[in-house]
Amino acid sequence: MKMDVLLGLQWGDEGKGKVVDVLAPQYEIVARFQGGPNAGHTLEFDGIKHVLHQIPSGIFRSQILNIIGNGVVLDPIVLKREIDGLAKFNIDYKKNLVISKKATIIIPTHKLLDAAYEQSKGDKKIGSTLKGIGPTYQDKIGRSALRVGDILSDDFQEKYDVLVGKHKTTLSYYNYPLDALAEMEEQFFAAIEFFKTLNLIDSEYVVNDAFADNKKILAEGAQGSLLDIDFGSYPFVTSSSTMTAGACTGLGVSPSKIGEVFGIFKAYCTRVGSGPFPTELFDQTGEDMRKEGNEFGSTTGRPRRCGWLDLPALKYSIMINGVTQLFMMKADVLNIFEEIKVCTHYELPSGEKIDRLSFEISEVDAKPVYKTLKGWNCSLANIDSYEKFPVELKEYVSYLEDELNVPIKLVSVGPDRSQTILR
Repeated sequence: MKMDVLLGLQWGDEGKGKVVDVLAPQYEIVARFQGGPNAGHTLEFDGIKHVLHQIPSGIFRSQILNIIGNGVVLDPIVLKREIDGLAKFNIDYKKNLVISKKATIIIPTHKLLDAAYEQSKGDKKIGSTLKGIGPTYQDKIGRSALRVGDILSDDFQEKYDVLVGKHKTTLSYYNYPLDALAEMEEQFFAAIEFFKTLNLIDSEYVVNDAFADNKKILAEGAQGSLLDIDFGSYPFVTSSSTMTAGACTGLGVSPSKIGEVFGIFKAYCTRVGSGPFPTELFDQTGEDMRKEGNEFGSTTGRPRRCGWLDLPALKYSIMINGVTQLFMMKADVLNIFEEIKVCTHYELPSGEKIDRLSFEISEVDAKPVYKTLKGWNCSLANIDSYEKFPVELKEYVSYLEDELNVPIKLVSVGPDRSQTILR
């Protein structure tokens, strides 16, 4: 038995939560392998909208074990709030939610550091969500972070005080105020006590024992491939590996255990925060796209930047992830357009046209070269099969498959669980 991986191929917000929820009945385990509470996975069913930030998206299926893996950075306050929010759904989180003891903890001063670092950048801000994620990963790499297993030790308070002391030294350098710290710590330690009542495990053993028992596992990524710390549009990226390889290190799984790689992309592009975005639209078309797609961050509420689909970027993500199946989300957002554009190449200031994401692409003003296709310009609300798609939407799907050389196996035509067309 092998582990399938589901991840985003753009700059995040592709709709991973919805797809995990749809696919979940096929699996016995759903596992998060990286990222933190800056990821907002939105699920809609039975007329109710749910946003999960740290808990895997299989939590609403009682038969599924949900694992928060070692590659995740966890905010105990946010986690407690999320679990409290699940109470009305009678979810037995003590039974179907487990957390790696090796996952790293976000502490209050990580959030202060995040704000201090971002403030110091002035007009060169990277667009951090200020959740403390970057500084937490810094401490992890610097071998000074606290991990979930540490909360069970007798000297946790001592370890905490040592780390906070280091953070205060840095914050004093930035002249960043500590006024909010006392209240933040009160919430933090209350959440830590709750944290101790959860199922804290050596998750790498649980995952690999599941392979031995022939259980089906789905690894759920956060953010998107173009925000990967190594291969994204650096420095405007997240602080973890958002790719297939990150599923191995974030869960303790051998690369030989990877099965299908499901790559999710929107029928257009969005991005939150700063960084290059060649197909970004600054006109009424972009505003219409944002309004039609309700493109506002589920975690931050920030308006997302919108633009046409970028094929060179999508091909790049498919390549580095080894994608075997594609899932196209939010096709319905393009219902309002008579024409749809797709970027096929970039034109550099020199006049050269390229179809690759080179190292320099983040540094130059690359103009998109577009191919125009006919839009379907009608509602997809009552469509329940691929055969009923408008011919123009079928042509759009076929064109993308020919260009990407990977089959598009799922098309989403609305936010609800039921508006998901499998091919």
